[in-house]
Amino acid sequence: KIGCSSHEDDKPPNPGDFSFMVPKKEISMVPDMGKWKRSQAYADYIGFILTLNEGVKGKKLTCEYQVSETVEKLLAMLGTLDRWIDETPPVDQPSRFGNKAYRTWYAKLDQVSASVQEPLVALFSIRSNMFLCSGHEAAFAAFLCCLCKVGALRMEDQLAIIFKVFDKYLQVMRKLQKTYRMEPAGSQGVWGLDDFQFLPFIWGSSQLIDHPTLEPRHFVEEKVVNEYHQDYMFLECIKFINEMKTGPFAEHSNQLWNISDVPSWSKVNQGLIRMYKAECLEKFPVIQHFKFGSLLSIQPVKP
Repeated sequence: KIGCSSHEDDKPPNPGDFSFMVPKKEISMVPDMGKWKRSQAYADYIGFILTLNEGVKGKKLTCEYQVSETVEKLLAMLGTLDRWIDETPPVDQPSRFGNKAYRTWYAKLDQVSASVQEPLVALFSIRSNMFLCSGHEAAFAAFLCCLCKVGALRMEDQLAIIFKVFDKYLQVMRKLQKTYRMEPAGSQGVWGLDDFQFLPFIWGSSQLIDHPTLEPRHFVEEKVVNEYHQDYMFLECIKFINEMKTGPFAEHSNQLWNISDVPSWSKVNQGLIRMYKAECLEKFPVIQHFKFGSLLSIQPVKP
């Protein structure tokens, strides 16, 4: 598994130890997917996801953890993106979805990152076409994985990576969705887990493993969600869905409704990991946008 280096290591990785290259797309056709699944990048990315999944097991969002300087800088960056949304209100237009003011917000992001070799827009995999999906989320997670590989984020940052940085990222994405009425890219409708996110369900279900009272069947109860959403990422996701969608939960979020029948959070967690691999990491429309370089390499895993 790929995680973050720790203070027990002799020293953090030195950027000078890496032979950096400009990341580029490598998956241009469906047959290329085999190359991706055999790659070091795939092994490192899924290892990063699983290491964090283990790190948050049984822990609340409100628990105590250290916040490093790198984490603070990431939060400041996300705070800037959040502020730009406030400074760029939606415009009046005939179309209900995809408010054009989003392109103004995107232009600010593009302009500020123009001097960076691999711009911020690539870190988020955000484009100006007013669509969002779990592939954008994967691009941001890959960015965090790279920060761990170069030693900018360390083992002690694991909880802060999810509970501070990733949670703030979710807040910004949800604000984009609500403010500009973003449309999901490649949505499976009621048969998909969620139109935009996947990882918070994985890590959020891990948080709830062995909880003394909350079982999977409880997350469809609005009272439970309202009481516990500040402690658990999974319930934060459900709360947002309840705010954005109308009608019976079983109808607008059928896949989640089915998950509420699973007997334990451990089984939910294992099932979601399998589903993430199949429905996100093994889908060409998602992975075709991934960029590979020296940190996340398309080269096959070494025997």
